[in-house]
Amino acid sequence: MRFYQHLYMGEQAAGKRFQILQGLRERKIQPEIYVITPASGGNNLLDIYSCRELRKPWRESEDLLVVGIAAGYEEACELAGKIVSQVYRETGEFKVRQYLEKNAQ
Repeated sequence: MRFYQHLYMGEQAAGKRFQILQGLRERKIQPEIYVITPASGGNNLLDIYSCRELRKPWRESEDLLVVGIAAGYEEACELAGKIVSQVYRETGEFKVRQYLEKNAQ
């Protein structure tokens, strides 16, 4: 698991940034925490995963790029919307993956 250089944080998650990041690195169970990643395929722009989902063996082997962290599913949806809106404002397109990869360097 890698973290985006300009990591997006929900308001509630931002207050516990260090604890959440440490828990993610150690793969601790944080049931209220959700991560946002570039879409794994299909027509989606972003994927939202519960931290419980990240502990599954087939997920642990993936090299996910975490671009956002939120406390709660509702906050994760709002944060994903903000990310997509920012990409559209700055580029005029919905090429979220390309934008994030370009800015990750």
